[in-house]
Amino acid sequence: MRALYRYAALASVSLVAACATVPVAGDPVVTVVAAGETAPVETAAGTDAADDPAIWHNPDNPAGSLIVGTDKKAGLHLYDMNGKGVDFDPGGKLNNVDLVSSGLHGVIVAASDRNDPLHARMRVYRLNTAARKLELLGEADAGKGEAYGFCMAMRGDDILTYSALKDGTVREFRLDVSQGTAVSIPLRTMKLATQIEGCVVDPRDGTLYVGEEDVGVWRFAAGSTEGTMFAPVDRKMLVADVEGLAIMPEGESGGYLVASSQGDSAYAVYQLADGKPVGRFRIAAGKFGAVEETDGIDLIGGSFGPGYPQGLFVAQDGQNAPAAQNFKLVSWADILAALGR
Repeated sequence: MRALYRYAALASVSLVAACATVPVAGDPVVTVVAAGETAPVETAAGTDAADDPAIWHNPDNPAGSLIVGTDKKAGLHLYDMNGKGVDFDPGGKLNNVDLVSSGLHGVIVAASDRNDPLHARMRVYRLNTAARKLELLGEADAGKGEAYGFCMAMRGDDILTYSALKDGTVREFRLDVSQGTAVSIPLRTMKLATQIEGCVVDPRDGTLYVGEEDVGVWRFAAGSTEGTMFAPVDRKMLVADVEGLAIMPEGESGGYLVASSQGDSAYAVYQLADGKPVGRFRIAAGKFGAVEETDGIDLIGGSFGPGYPQGLFVAQDGQNAPAAQNFKLVSWADILAALGR
């Protein structure tokens, strides 16, 4: 009888799991293919490990640009533009990552550290772009609660960081690295009702965008603690979960926001100025595999060499069998062309 009960329970769990993985169809998509990919993370294949990328653009030598990417089970990887791993920091459970070029203090990289689920930290590095090394500066407070999402921005000479906690709280800090260590100074707190993760900041005016996974993308003006809905989860443009967010600013107020529509393995693109939908795309199989169930994304403009003449889009690939998860590289020019822009 106990064996029969166990079998029924397992069958029930399997049925629920199967139902949970059936893709939801959003609005039609256009397709692009990846022009490159990184080496798989070292955590075993079949494990949900790779999570979020951030791109450093080398304007003097586009081919010398670098990509950082988290393995949320193990630490932080550094890749070259060929996708080869060139450095690794065994920081443990690092979930989201971002970077800024700070001028005086060089390129600063920070990741959300969830090794302590009761108290968030940010793990902070200086990126030695010449040696292609992550130089650890230390850890700084990121708020009480479980670390999850994370993003950064420059406002004047100040480095601002945004810790998106799993309970829906977003905390803004000023990050001080002037003494060769990492110290966070609290500035403001925002709160959404349910689980959040992805965030990104418009460097032109400090507008913060935050993804509430089952609800949509919120927009917070610089200094404000009250947000407005920018792009709802409507099962058309955006299918839950909302995951990674990235922006491509153009001019004084134009450009695009891209959101990972994880529920149907697509990406939703909106006009930054007014939130008007532009279209949706998916990364299909080509020289490299298709991309499914993306968590984090990043998007940076400028030339990254002949394969990426107008910018680089990087997406975590949640299904990279038979290898472990990795990150795929896509030409922004190809995405714009597919969307008819």
